[in-house]
Amino acid sequence: MQLSTRHLLGIKDLNKEDISLILSTAAQFKEVLQRPVKKVPSLRDVTIVNLFYENSTRTRFSFELAEKRLSADTINFAASSSSAAKGETLLDTVQNILSMKVDMVVMRHSASGAPHFLAQHIPAAIINAGDGINEHPTQALLDAFSIQEKMRGLEGVKVAIIGDIMHSRVAQSNIYLLHKMGAKVTVCGPPTLIPKYIQQALGVQVSYNLQETLEWCDVANVLRIQLERQNQVLFSSLREYNIAYGISKKLLDSLQKEIVIMHPGPINRGVELDSDVADSKQSIILQQVENGVAVRMAVLYLLSGKN
Repeated sequence: MQLSTRHLLGIKDLNKEDISLILSTAAQFKEVLQRPVKKVPSLRDVTIVNLFYENSTRTRFSFELAEKRLSADTINFAASSSSAAKGETLLDTVQNILSMKVDMVVMRHSASGAPHFLAQHIPAAIINAGDGINEHPTQALLDAFSIQEKMRGLEGVKVAIIGDIMHSRVAQSNIYLLHKMGAKVTVCGPPTLIPKYIQQALGVQVSYNLQETLEWCDVANVLRIQLERQNQVLFSSLREYNIAYGISKKLLDSLQKEIVIMHPGPINRGVELDSDVADSKQSIILQQVENGVAVRMAVLYLLSGKN
């Protein structure tokens, strides 16, 4: 089997079969990662460039590790220490890299649509590692993989996405994916951090009451407040946000059931999640990080054409 697309630009472009194939392939690679020898020769002689125009820790390390586990040759590019800092255009940068015979490009960029632009101009396979506030497809895939592991499926699972929905590419990719796989989605946060027409545009339920949302859901995927993307004051203070929308152990213990806590990272402890929640047995945050390597191995392998 193979994917219906040459690139991974967004979950919006994938069908249900594509998502199922990536998740099932990730399960096979997760088994590989449990072995004493974690390396396979699947992408030997494939050259991949990691093109990061934005800061990243988890996503970048996860892709680099996935590439090494698959035996690919990798080139790491950071815009701050490259000719891009001298004014070189994105297209010129990539064409120079491609002249070195690169097969795949993993790209993070602050501009929404940057990976789509590249896909129209160069022959290499493009993987979107996050573009502006548009999409972050591999994060949604690893979130879905983690939910599927914990809940034994995605169909009918009630997922609440809580926090800064307005500026979150993770929220958008998750909503697309969860709907395609039959899950139910509610977004929750302050009215100023939820897009006005999200209910009509993306078909999600909207709630401004955290307690009611947690009582409804099976899984809470909690997002951080993205102050770096906000160009105006959208709530009074981080302390006020924590009081209204922060998840504490006391709040979780007041629920009539046990729910799963997720977070794409980085966590702002004491803002959206208290430490005793982030580190509790209900949290699968570290499992998400582990699963990210297997999911990215699956995406790289399937898009390489080697399968």
